[in-house]
Amino acid sequence: PRLLRSLNDGPSLGRVPFPILLLDLAIVIAAALSGVMWLRASRGKLRRVTAGEECDHHDFNRMVVAFNRAQLLNRRAALATAAAALLGALRMSIELIP
Repeated sequence: PRLLRSLNDGPSLGRVPFPILLLDLAIVIAAALSGVMWLRASRGKLRRVTAGEECDHHDFNRMVVAFNRAQLLNRRAALATAAAALLGALRMSIELIP
């Protein structure tokens, strides 16, 4: 109740309190960023290496760089997804407070 009273004290647009509106906006932004990051991570294709192919150190370096980039993009996308989920859970828990 104290939390809801403090949330309702600020300016509001319509019936939604302003802090709740900001939280909703943060959820939408985090979800959109997550989607963009997942698209960027899935866009890059890794080249397949066949058993008969001979690889030198340049090829290995390219493969390691590609794997590292994919891991970095996946980590950022997962972090944005987690942020959106946590903000969504916070928003839902605020609604459940009597």
